Amino acid sequence: MTKTAADYVWFEDDFPDIAEAYCFTLVRGLSPAELMSRLEGRPEEPLRGIAAVVDATFARYDQEKGDRQLIAMTPLGAWTLLIEPNGYLGVTEEQALPASARTSWVSHFVNINGLGTFLWAEDQVLRLCFDPMFPEDRWGTEPDGLLDVMRRIGFHFDDDDPETDLSSPAAFALAEHLTGVAVTPTLLRDTTFTCATVKIR
Repeated sequence: MTKTAADYVWFEDDFPDIAEAYCFTLVRGLSPAELMSRLEGRPEEPLRGIAAVVDATFARYDQEKGDRQLIAMTPLGAWTLLIEPNGYLGVTEEQALPASARTSWVSHFVNINGLGTFLWAEDQVLRLCFDPMFPEDRWGTEPDGLLDVMRRIGFHFDDDDPETDLSSPAAFALAEHLTGVAVTPTLLRDTTFTCATVKIR
């Protein structure tokens, strides 16, 4: 059964340090090492738990003078989860589309100002892209292919007037619908992540 936005409200409540600015990406069929290579990443020490990743991200940003972004990765079945605190590589078409060659790439991003992007690519083709807060404006080769699913998940369109903004939890639910991979509190707290830094373009 398709998860809904309500199934991911825990993210903003339990992980406020990353929830205000993040990018989560799922890539099918590539290991963390293969994904790191594809992104021309530089290996860094592994980190346990998302809190350590967030702390290291901001420390590394200062050290690198904003030129490189820390990424954290872990395999989840046939997929690799890539997390960027305060990053956006996963939804940057110039990097995401080439990196999606021969695979599936599902990414969603929010920045501290509330601007967001959901991006789904298959083998360098942009299938769907939109801002989760404004899902009525979609583009890609299949802009309407998931419209019914998006409504069931809890995205609000022009004719809706939401009492609470659930666009970020809805993006997590849509990513799970496309990949079959659930992001959980235990995963974020207990995983030892493979880490790297990548050049910001």
